[in-house]
Amino acid sequence: MALVGASALAASTVSMSGAAFSKDLTFGYVPASLEYPYNVMTAQGFEKAAKEAGVKTVVLDPRGSVEKQGNALDDLINQQVDAIGFLPLDSVVAESFVDKVNDANIPIVAIALQVGDSAKRQVTDPYPGLSALVATDNYKSGEVAGEMAAGLLPKDRKAKIGIVMGDPAYTIVKLDTDGFRAALDKAGANYDIVAEQPTNWTPDEGEAVCQNFLTAHPDMDLIYSHADDMAIGCARAIDSAGSKVQLVATGGGSKLGTDAIAAGEMYGSVCTRPELLGTLMFQSMYEAVTKPETPKARFVTYDMPAITKATIDACPEKW
Repeated sequence: MALVGASALAASTVSMSGAAFSKDLTFGYVPASLEYPYNVMTAQGFEKAAKEAGVKTVVLDPRGSVEKQGNALDDLINQQVDAIGFLPLDSVVAESFVDKVNDANIPIVAIALQVGDSAKRQVTDPYPGLSALVATDNYKSGEVAGEMAAGLLPKDRKAKIGIVMGDPAYTIVKLDTDGFRAALDKAGANYDIVAEQPTNWTPDEGEAVCQNFLTAHPDMDLIYSHADDMAIGCARAIDSAGSKVQLVATGGGSKLGTDAIAAGEMYGSVCTRPELLGTLMFQSMYEAVTKPETPKARFVTYDMPAITKATIDACPEKW
């Protein structure tokens, strides 16, 4: 496994141009669904970087369907594109997708989500068939959120915490929680997780879940959301209940989430940069094609600072 930071990869590919490689290149990208702003930003980062390098692109939207994602990858193989990127909808099924692309001798890069069973493979140990996994280190992101939370909890009693989870089908959900709890434990926090509930990542569902939390536990001290989107809805529920519960999130950096922090509706979040991920995915694909000696199974990530009122500009993207 090779760990590559965003700055190192950017430096190694800064001289990319169409003239640097004689063959006209076409790269394909299959996101999970372009229904979500996060995924749209990954596509924008990919397409912008490709345009600057003189590489043609094909983006196929499977609209959240694993079957359609597999079909889209088949289409790209049939089109004989030079490299493929994809955002896995099902981490385990994605192994067979990667194997199929490998059989066609096309470099493939996964973005944002792990390929393989998270119970058997760490996110920093990418599936061997990948040229690279370009992703947020969600365990680390959870730790950053946990460090924020530890400073907000009462010191004179056991704190009550609720967790607004994402969709458990995504491997990042467990990592977000594990990192969060590890940071609390390291800080010596005295706490109980009194409520956890999955969502479909939307503000409306975040609002409904937090309403349930505050009804069942009106004395809850802190709510941790796995993404800005649910936290935005949760902030509405907190306001409606007149609660003083603290709210922190990960998966942050969205314009709405940053605005909520600036307005005091949420204490803080953790910087997530989907457009940068799209750029880094393209760069990893380009290196795999133009420099075949580049090691495979690299893990490429970036820094994830906390976003609070005091550090509101720490995350440059506003997706």
